[in-house]
Amino acid sequence: MKAIATPDAPPPVRRSSPVSVLDLFTIGVGPSSSHTVGPMRAARRFALALADTGRLTRTARIEVHLFGSLALTGRGHGTDRAVLLGLEGETPESVDVDTIEARVERIRARRRVRLAGVRELDFNEPDDLQFHQSEVLPAHSNGLRFVAFDPGGAELGRVVFYSVGGGFVVTEEELGGGRTGCDRALEFPFHSGDELLRMADESGLTVSEMTLRNETAWRPAAETRTRLARVWAAMNDCVERGCRTEGVLPGGLEVTRRAPRMFRELTEQPEVNLRDPLVIMDWVSLWAMAVNEENAAGGRVVTAPTNGAAGVIPAVLSYLVRVRGAGEEQVIRFLLTAGAIGLLYKFSASLSGAEVGCQGEVGVACSMAAGALAEALGGTVRQVENAAEIGMEHNLGLTCDPVGGLVQVPCIERNAMAAVKAINAARLALAGDGSHRVSLDKVIATMRQTGADMSAKYKETARGGLAVNVIEC
Repeated sequence: MKAIATPDAPPPVRRSSPVSVLDLFTIGVGPSSSHTVGPMRAARRFALALADTGRLTRTARIEVHLFGSLALTGRGHGTDRAVLLGLEGETPESVDVDTIEARVERIRARRRVRLAGVRELDFNEPDDLQFHQSEVLPAHSNGLRFVAFDPGGAELGRVVFYSVGGGFVVTEEELGGGRTGCDRALEFPFHSGDELLRMADESGLTVSEMTLRNETAWRPAAETRTRLARVWAAMNDCVERGCRTEGVLPGGLEVTRRAPRMFRELTEQPEVNLRDPLVIMDWVSLWAMAVNEENAAGGRVVTAPTNGAAGVIPAVLSYLVRVRGAGEEQVIRFLLTAGAIGLLYKFSASLSGAEVGCQGEVGVACSMAAGALAEALGGTVRQVENAAEIGMEHNLGLTCDPVGGLVQVPCIERNAMAAVKAINAARLALAGDGSHRVSLDKVIATMRQTGADMSAKYKETARGGLAVNVIEC
C-alpha cells in the first residue's frame, strides 16, 4: 500500500499556556473578534495600566497606531470604534450595544475621550488614531501600538499588542515569551489530537468529561456548567434576534438581512416545507445567517471561536436542540467538546483569519461543531476526532477576502455552508468506526502550513479574491 504523504515541516508552533474553553466563547459584540473584541480589550488594558502605575493623572495625550490587517480592514470591521470604547474602559462582554453609536459620536464630536472612564483628554481621531496600511509588525499581522505622553510631550509609556484571533490579545512580550494564557495545572493537559486519544483510552472518559475536569483548574464544575448554559442562552438569543430583525446592514454594501424573510417562509407554510426532505438544512442555514447578520450589524454575539465564524456553532447547536430534541446535558457536552477541539487549533495553529485565512475561523468552527455534534449524538472519542478532522479537511485553503472589508460578503453565507458541512461531517464519522487515514493532528498541521503559504492578499486584507473581483466586476 502506498504511504500516505505528510506535509513538510510547518512553521514553529507557538504553544500556549493552558487556556479555559470559556475563553473561546466570549459574549461580546460584532463584527470581528480580532478586529473588535481584541482591540477593545487591548485599549482597555493600556488605559488601566496607566491608572495602575500612577501615570494616568500625568497623561495629556495618547496615540494609537494600527498595523497590517487591522489597518487595512479596520474601519470596515469597526476597529476604530472598538479602540475608542476600550480606551474609555469598556469591555466586549459588558458594553451596552444600544449605546455604542451615541458613545462614539460623542467622542468624535467633542474630540475628547474619557481615558479609563475617569480622565478626559483631547483626542483628535485623524491624528491620534493612525492606520498604517503598508506596515506590518513582525510578530503578527494584527498589531496595535499605544503611546502615552505627558503635558510636555515626553513619552510616558508605550505598549505593543497583538490581536491573535478569537478575541485573544497579548502584548509583544507575552507573545515573544510564549505566554498567551494562564499557567494552570490540568488533569488532562492534551495539546494534540493524539494526546487526546491516548488520554481518553487511559481514562475511559469522553472528550467533554476530560475537558470539564480540566476546567476545575479555573472554577468548580458546577460554575463551568452554569456559564456554558449562559453561553448557549446568549447564542440562542442571538439566533432569535436575527430571525426577527429586518433592515439593511451598515457599511455601504447595502446588504439586506435575509434571515427574517427565510424565517417567515419556513414557518408560514410548514405543510409545504415538510414535503422537502432538505428543509432541515434550510433551517440550519437560517440559524447561521441570523447570527452573522446580527454580528455584521454590531450586535451581541458569542465568539465561537471568532466573530466572523460566530454562526456555525449556534446553528449546529440549534439543530441538536430543535431537531434532535437535545436537553441541557447534551448542550453542555457539545460546548465542552467544541472548546477542546478549538484549543487544539489555538495550541498548534491559529484562530486568526489575518494569519491563516478563513480556514482558521469558519474552518475551525466547522471542525469544532462537527466533533461536538458527534459526541452529543453518542459518538466515541475516535468518531469525535474523525468528525473534527473531516470538518477541517474540506475547509483547507479557505481564504479570508471580505468585500469592502466588511464581515458580510461572503462571510454570512460562508457560516451557513460550514454549519451544514459540520452536520454532514458528524454523520459521516458516526457512520464509521472512527478509523481513518488522515488524523486531526495532520489536518491541523496542514492548515497551519497552508496558511503560511497563502498570499497575504487572501488573509483579511481585502486586497484579493472576492474583495477586489466583486468591485472590479
